[in-house]
Amino acid sequence: MKAIPVRHYGRWVSAVLVLAVIAALVLAFAHGKITWSITRHYLFNSQILAGAGNTLFISVISMVLGLVLGVLAAVMRMSGNPVMSFVAWLYIWIFRGTPVLVQLLIWWNLALVFPTMFGQDTNKVITPLVAALLGLGINEGAYMAEIVRAGLQSVDEGQTEASHALGMSRGQTMRRVVLPQAMRVIVPPTGNEYINMLKTSSLAFTVTYPELMLKVQNVYTNNLAVMELLFVACFWYLVLTTIFSIGQFYLERRYARGSSRNLPATPLQKIRANLFSLRTSGGAL
Repeated sequence: MKAIPVRHYGRWVSAVLVLAVIAALVLAFAHGKITWSITRHYLFNSQILAGAGNTLFISVISMVLGLVLGVLAAVMRMSGNPVMSFVAWLYIWIFRGTPVLVQLLIWWNLALVFPTMFGQDTNKVITPLVAALLGLGINEGAYMAEIVRAGLQSVDEGQTEASHALGMSRGQTMRRVVLPQAMRVIVPPTGNEYINMLKTSSLAFTVTYPELMLKVQNVYTNNLAVMELLFVACFWYLVLTTIFSIGQFYLERRYARGSSRNLPATPLQKIRANLFSLRTSGGAL
């Protein structure tokens, strides 16, 4: 008997429709009132590159702060001490329940509540960089707390009991047994959170921190090339998120080594799978 693949006419029709929509969008932007030469000119402008560097800097530092706070809050939330658990829950509830933009503005205007800090004028202590780091980092810590807690709780309690039976301390058990297994659950959402942090850092322009969006805004305020400069910003955000998405992919593969069926496919494997699927579909027609 010869197996005849099922014909999938709907796939080809939907593919043609999607390509037609994409082509229409490309033509619309190509013939729109956009001077693409201005976009190309500012792609590697010194101001834009400085803004991209500041965006990268603040997103990395804020993510590190969020990770530290997230781990602390997760441990506190899982603590048997009701006070510690309640404080962690309150922190998570407040900072996950209010917009990050509002939090940034509160930190930026903290002098209205505390005129002085550490014996100095609060406005001198809460600089644009400090306000951006506090607003982004503390907000991120609330999300990371839940991610870390879910990862730690995903490890079977029998693993901890077995480690203690072997004479391991609580610290050794956490470091050698629990965390390596929990990282499979923690790494994917953490990578997504960092990529989201890269984009959320654009809100730091509200506290006058000179990140990418503020630099772009300064340029298009002078030359009125609004759309052209916004595409420049999109280009650099795409570059940064793509780089870290690749890093996230290989980090996930590293922590999924214990279970080969859970390993995400590499780009080459995906290309081969797609080519095989196209050949099969072509044969069906």
